Amino acid sequence: MFLQLVSYVGAVLGFLFLTLSIASGLYYISEIVEEHTESTRRFLTRAIYTIIATFVLLLLFDSFPFKLSIFSIISNVIYLQNLKTFPFISLTSPIFILSSCCVVLNHYFWFKYFNDNEVPPQFKFNPNYIPKRRASFSEVASFFGICVWFIPFALFVSLSAGDYVLPTTTASSSKKTDLPAGEEEPRLRKRAVGLARVVINSLRQYVYSIARVFGYEIDPNHDTLVI
Repeated sequence: MFLQLVSYVGAVLGFLFLTLSIASGLYYISEIVEEHTESTRRFLTRAIYTIIATFVLLLLFDSFPFKLSIFSIISNVIYLQNLKTFPFISLTSPIFILSSCCVVLNHYFWFKYFNDNEVPPQFKFNPNYIPKRRASFSEVASFFGICVWFIPFALFVSLSAGDYVLPTTTASSSKKTDLPAGEEEPRLRKRAVGLARVVINSLRQYVYSIARVFGYEIDPNHDTLVI
């Protein structure tokens, strides 16, 4: 009885540890991408072309379903359109909405394909019928990880949902009449912020707010502005 209780506690702690590890990894990767946006864009472009070639090879050598493979290739072409405005993204743009729909449909269709164990009606009573080979767990997991999830996940981490406005100088309040001739008023510089960081920061702020409601202060310096 007590061993079961320990197993439940261990499962909860393991899930929390795994979630925090994934969030920390996403945050770190997002920071790297922000510093190397052009290299990331080239990497994602080549990755999309590689996955399209992979679908063609699977279609030719493993007899993958033609219509479903073509749909996945078209989906990757749609993902490629997001790189035209890389690393910025508009959550209401038609390309982003269409890409999100393709991610869901791709997952559903391929999951249904690999989970289909039905025998064709014309072979149900045929003792000599040999069912098609079922893919192993490692094959299915590798296919989903590389061909279905990798590009959407990479785009989620790499694209920026908005930008932080940082002043380039403290003299931004100066009037144009006070500036020497030929000089312009100091402008604001914008810095891209990864979509993953935006989501993680929002979730962290939400957790801090709930903790304060119950009288717990997780990080007293969280809302402190450093000047």
